[in-house]
Amino acid sequence: MAVRSAKSRGGLRAIPAGVWALGFVSMFMDISSEMIHALLPVYLVTVLGTSALTVGFIEGVAEGTGQITRIFSGVLSDRFGRRKTITALGYGLSACTKMIFPLASVVGWLVAARFVDRLGKGIRGAPRDALVADISPPDLRGASFGLRQSLDTVGAFLGPLVAIVLMWLTSNHFAAVFWIAVVPAFVAVGLILAAVHEPIRQQDARPVREPGRFTAIGSLGLSCWLE
Repeated sequence: MAVRSAKSRGGLRAIPAGVWALGFVSMFMDISSEMIHALLPVYLVTVLGTSALTVGFIEGVAEGTGQITRIFSGVLSDRFGRRKTITALGYGLSACTKMIFPLASVVGWLVAARFVDRLGKGIRGAPRDALVADISPPDLRGASFGLRQSLDTVGAFLGPLVAIVLMWLTSNHFAAVFWIAVVPAFVAVGLILAAVHEPIRQQDARPVREPGRFTAIGSLGLSCWLE
């Protein structure tokens, strides 16, 4: 009881450093992603001449891919226990795709980049959340998840604002803003590699059985499909 009281009084300072690191990883990646995503529809329509219907189709396929991939990445992280590796793979994949946006001159390349970017998000989502749970003490898990999500939201809020300011400073130079957006993405990858450590798991932890069974998907709550 005394330990719990001490941790409660500690507030945010009691949250493990690994959770803070994952929160800032999410923040930097969201700044990068939202800088691009805020401008991409306008870029597709005004510069590349695509239709609004095409933009909607691209976004729908990309988001659907990311949500479906979360199921498989969660199963893999439970089965092999390499949560940091799978999470870092997802962030690295998304970071690498950011370099395609300023280089692409045709719609096909942007479609591929958007698809792989959301694939990376789907890969990292479930193992990252499991990693937060593994790192956090049981009585601080709620605060840990809240902190990570709050920093993620900060990144999603700042990304479009930074994009607007940079568009004004560069006289609406889309490629320049896209290149600048690459920087926070790789900062996020560097942070997860350097500041997040895989916790020692219990030896008697068992992998998920029947990983190919999908009959339980219908029982998943709405929060599983939304981020």
